[in-house]
Amino acid sequence: MKIREFQKIIRETYFEKDSKRGKAETFQWFIEEIGELARALKSGKESEMIHEFSDAIAWLFSLANLYGVDMEEAVARYKEGCPKCHHIPCICDENRKKRP
Repeated sequence: MKIREFQKIIRETYFEKDSKRGKAETFQWFIEEIGELARALKSGKESEMIHEFSDAIAWLFSLANLYGVDMEEAVARYKEGCPKCHHIPCICDENRKKRP
């Protein structure tokens, strides 16, 4: 499935509900899904990770729809690799302090 197709499906499925809920509350739902994804990653269970990744991306696309953001355009920033250093693989971290 292409990005634009996925965004259209999410829009057709959830836009009315998301609009009624509002941007702020929809964002809160997205954050909750990120928390569930974090727990799934910690568990290491593949089925849980797949489920939570799909929920998180669906909520992200719901937010994009509410804000009128074309996600295909958004991800195009990365079509040639890192949008900052313009390398594949990214070499940005080589010049920054390592995160713990």
